[in-house]
Amino acid sequence: MSETAINTSVAPVTRSALLGGLAIAIAGAILFSTKAIVAKLLYRYHMDAVTLIAFRMLFSLPVFAGVAIWKMRTEAPLQARDRWRLVGLGLIGYYLSSYLDFLGLQYISVGLERLILFLTPTFVLLLTSAVFKRRIGGAQWGALGLSYCGILLVFVHDLTGGAGSIVTGSLFVLGSALAYAVYLLGTGEMVRRIGSLRLVAYAMCVSSVACIAQFFILRPASLLIQPWPVYGLSLVNGIFCTIFPVFMTMIAVQRIGAATASQAGMIGPVSTLFLGWALLGEPITAIQLAGTALVVAGIYMLSRKK
Repeated sequence: MSETAINTSVAPVTRSALLGGLAIAIAGAILFSTKAIVAKLLYRYHMDAVTLIAFRMLFSLPVFAGVAIWKMRTEAPLQARDRWRLVGLGLIGYYLSSYLDFLGLQYISVGLERLILFLTPTFVLLLTSAVFKRRIGGAQWGALGLSYCGILLVFVHDLTGGAGSIVTGSLFVLGSALAYAVYLLGTGEMVRRIGSLRLVAYAMCVSSVACIAQFFILRPASLLIQPWPVYGLSLVNGIFCTIFPVFMTMIAVQRIGAATASQAGMIGPVSTLFLGWALLGEPITAIQLAGTALVVAGIYMLSRKK
């Protein structure tokens, strides 16, 4: 999944434009999924989630702040109610969601983490049904069941590595997916009114300030002194796993539409599974592949529904 909520329709595109847009969407999904790999590598340097996310935001904040300042100077000021909503959405969608995700990664594999996060569209559907009283059709229930069966299959498989830690980590990541689903619901109206670029830039600035403030409140400033590999990996996390995916997804949506771009993002769990095997030595089993296939199939069915 990508860290942006865009609801944009596009005109019919040529084959070359479609292929170009798909390539950008796929690359963005892979880069965003790679943050789990980078987090696992950083944990080898005895970092905790508070420090890790602070370093991530320290490297990404200047870019988002620059975009936010540009938008403040070139567009009309936000209404007071929009400002407070953006603060709340930034805290829920990027601060809380990211923090819970990185907490969970301390306990579970990157493959299971990515699959759980990939359930975000199902949470959006369930929340929409509960809040707006919209009926869920039979095909949608089937898609939900397929996705959750896939998660259950991988979850039970991973329990062999230690039931307590797997349950704890999975609950953290589940909370992350739920928080991001709330963020997506909250941005539905605002993204049409103030624009996706402005919304993401402002929300990421709020999140960054919260993450950095949390670090200085809970941790000594001396932890800013880290080995050089930590700075290098944090730079990758902030630039290539945060900034690039956000803007690449936005470009892809503008070229090929939100529906097609979201379907291209289904490469995320698959890429994470193989990257975890290649870079972290996490095994790939037939059960994991089967669970991944079920989750991707379920989300694909949901994405086909208007």
